[in-house]
Amino acid sequence: MKLKVFTADGASSTEKEFAIPTFEGDKGLQALKDVVVAYQSNLRQGNAKAKTRAEVSGSGKKVYRQKGTGNARHGDRQAPIYVGGGVAHGPKLRDWTKHANKKVKQLAIRRALFDKANDGEISVIEKFEMSAPKTKDFDKIISQIKPEGKILIVDQQFDDNTALSARNIARVYITDSASLNAYDLVRFDNVVISEKGIESVLARTGEAK
Repeated sequence: MKLKVFTADGASSTEKEFAIPTFEGDKGLQALKDVVVAYQSNLRQGNAKAKTRAEVSGSGKKVYRQKGTGNARHGDRQAPIYVGGGVAHGPKLRDWTKHANKKVKQLAIRRALFDKANDGEISVIEKFEMSAPKTKDFDKIISQIKPEGKILIVDQQFDDNTALSARNIARVYITDSASLNAYDLVRFDNVVISEKGIESVLARTGEAK
């Protein structure tokens, strides 16, 4: 599949063939959904906790006598009806962890790469090279490639100048090719990746260069 390859300054581009995996129909979509759901679930902490009436501290003395007051029959003040009492049907500690095996993750990232490339949302840059940490200069380069939308920047390994230049741009998120996953590809509008970065990603997915 042909992708646009921009020069390091983002000023000009040419087309180059890359071994982006291809799919027909819905193949791989279920794997992509499963992996995205797994990543989202694993981001959940599951540490919301409300005390039940058995866990609330306080006296167990009966509030008032059983009969003769004209009120409803009550036990202790830990009942949910009282302020400071337990919570009925409140949240409990929960583990939201979901697992996806290696082959499913590989299929998911291949499908995500195909969809992004097919929609023209992947751009390749020769390399990310900054002589000094200048946010304005980096933003200018990225804006020439993709002027709008949230952008995922991917490289095999970022040098300090590039990382410092990119971190204060609100619409930009950077990750190295070893950490790239299907969830990252799905949640950003566009991807700008270096030539070394895309070779590394394709090697991870089992695709030939």
